[in-house]
Amino acid sequence: MRAMTDRPPQTASFRIGPHEIAPRVILAPMAGVTDKPFRVLCKRLGAGLCVSEMTTSDPRFWNTAKSRHRMDHDGEPAPISVQIAGTVPEVMAEAARYNVDHGAQIIDINMGCPAKKVCNAWAGSALMRDEALVARILDAVVRAVDVPVTLKIRTGWAADRRNALAIARIAQQAGVAALAVHGRTRDQQYTGVAEYDTIGEVKAALSIPVFANGDIDSPDKAAQVLARTGCDAVLVGRAAQGRPWIFRDIAHYLASGELLPPPSLAEVRDVLLGHLAHLHEFYGEPSGVRIARKHLGWYAKDRPENGAFRAVVNHAETADAQLRLTRDYFDALIAGVPPRLPVAA
Repeated sequence: MRAMTDRPPQTASFRIGPHEIAPRVILAPMAGVTDKPFRVLCKRLGAGLCVSEMTTSDPRFWNTAKSRHRMDHDGEPAPISVQIAGTVPEVMAEAARYNVDHGAQIIDINMGCPAKKVCNAWAGSALMRDEALVARILDAVVRAVDVPVTLKIRTGWAADRRNALAIARIAQQAGVAALAVHGRTRDQQYTGVAEYDTIGEVKAALSIPVFANGDIDSPDKAAQVLARTGCDAVLVGRAAQGRPWIFRDIAHYLASGELLPPPSLAEVRDVLLGHLAHLHEFYGEPSGVRIARKHLGWYAKDRPENGAFRAVVNHAETADAQLRLTRDYFDALIAGVPPRLPVAA
């Protein structure tokens, strides 16, 4: 196993099928977070690849408003990676074909989600309990489409059932083009620390690209994990919430070994206002306003008056009010005066 090093590895691209991916930092799929507005923003701010939030394989739900938004890739930068979830090989294969017909250029299979409602349906990381079913699903999906298929897993179902290496070998044998490994078991959820040595063992055993995921929250941590595991890229998930510039920061550090200064308040304001405007346009009112509230909280979490700001903005019922209150808040911070937070109408 590679030892930790203080020197970041050389930056490089890697390939997923015909797609060259650079830099070596990827936005991890997160349900309710990595929608098209967020993916477009993260791609603009330096992510080499952005994976969509999980879409269902069940065709009964493909025409719901939620699924239509999740399958909308108009104007999205290539390559477009769409994650699908399900348990029936033939249904997963049909879902893969459907998403390719609607713009997907990479199909990602979810076998890593630890959410109870997903695992109770034997989807997500619950699939790791049945290696034979994993093999059938992967074989069906790879055969169904002519685009690369990738897979996301955990280190196992539980502490005594760490079978990531076995699943990884099944995936490579089935023709999966790349593998992402979150360094925790399903029963850990997001507690404890990521098992980078386990990820490194998976990487050492495979010839396809392998991506490390879990607790990567800074440029230095990304470089350390790449050096320790030998992986081709890192996935950043929760650390990108409210900090989409983390991809630019990591990419710059991997290329130069130097840390970028943090974004100015003016840049944070402009990034946030642009993100809000895209959410409002994409979802319309009132959905866009409601969905934007969680992002506002993430952007403001380290700022003064965060609690008061969230209390006010969460009462904004229109896009104009949400944008105005946000602009006023950050303009006050930029001016060095306490933000005025009137009660929203």
